[in-house]
Amino acid sequence: MDFDIPESHRAIQRSVREFCLKHVAPFARHWDEEERFPKEIVPQLAELGLLGIRIPEAYGGAGLDTLAYAMIIEEIAKFDGSLALTVASHNGLGTGHILNFGNEEQKARYLPKAASGEWLAAWALTEPGSGSDAAGLRTTAVRRDDGWVINGTKMFITQGSVGGFCVVLASTNPARKQKGITAFVVEHGTPGFRASRHIEKMGMRSSDTVELTFEDCWVSDSQRVGEVDRGFIDTLQILDRGRVSIGALGLGLGEGSLDAAVRYAKDREQFGKAIAEFQAIQWMIADSRTELDAARLLVYRAAVLADSGKRYSLEASTAKLFASEVGTRVASRAVQIHGGYGYTREFPVERHLRDAKLCEIGEGTSEVQRMIIARHLLTP
Repeated sequence: MDFDIPESHRAIQRSVREFCLKHVAPFARHWDEEERFPKEIVPQLAELGLLGIRIPEAYGGAGLDTLAYAMIIEEIAKFDGSLALTVASHNGLGTGHILNFGNEEQKARYLPKAASGEWLAAWALTEPGSGSDAAGLRTTAVRRDDGWVINGTKMFITQGSVGGFCVVLASTNPARKQKGITAFVVEHGTPGFRASRHIEKMGMRSSDTVELTFEDCWVSDSQRVGEVDRGFIDTLQILDRGRVSIGALGLGLGEGSLDAAVRYAKDREQFGKAIAEFQAIQWMIADSRTELDAARLLVYRAAVLADSGKRYSLEASTAKLFASEVGTRVASRAVQIHGGYGYTREFPVERHLRDAKLCEIGEGTSEVQRMIIARHLLTP
């Protein structure tokens, strides 16, 4: 059992931290207040290799492993949860689906543009009536000529209006339910495909989140990703790695909150001394540090297992469940330590708390993670 992080990964982490201190921290609050996706930072993300983290170098990517991916998301989230979500979803979902299950022609077309930032990637599974019950989706794809006609609505889609392409899950054999779902890649500008409305959110407000509508949207069979009726099986693998990244996101938001709380506790004076000297504050800080350390071990373990090629569904769910809930708890404590100021937008902890809550919902709610964990333990 090796707990040492490779120096190469530490170097990546430092470079991301330096980038965020210069290009993210000064602007994150304003992006959030404006509820505006910061398109201007996309070329800078691409230049640093953050839009092609796991894409092989042959396609213009950085060719990094899952552990590096998790550490990058964690580091960005310390400064801005919305931007961390953008990087995580672009790399892990839309791009990840092409990387893992696309054919060579699809990889050659989409991966270089994703890595360069020319095209951001979206991934559309959730619908207005199917969230946790992902297999209950109603979007359909019906064969016509040498292609497919897609009809339906997708909800809460990250990068839905700014993405260059979107991987869409649709039912191609409704009678088979989850065993009759197929994935398709649909490019921005395809007739019948549009972002029908933007979603106003509690947190992650500068992350692009929209409802997508497909109205007689025709795509050729060459746009099908993977085998017919196997899309949901492939999706489960995408979600496993995605849960590692969401765990890392919650971890990073917690770390950013704790850093802010420690700084504030040292500076803020009450009753003639810094509030850091009060035991009540010290215990909140101690609990936060302990829980975050435990969360990091779970997230990194799942990432290393993913890189080893071993099964890690249980470990991914465990990491996502614990780290996401820890992120929310630590952010809440940070607001409490800040007192009245923590409830204002003057300090970043209120934004961290709003952002952290999504980690308990997205890519499988905490309740779904508990179901998955229990199933692993109780199924013969």
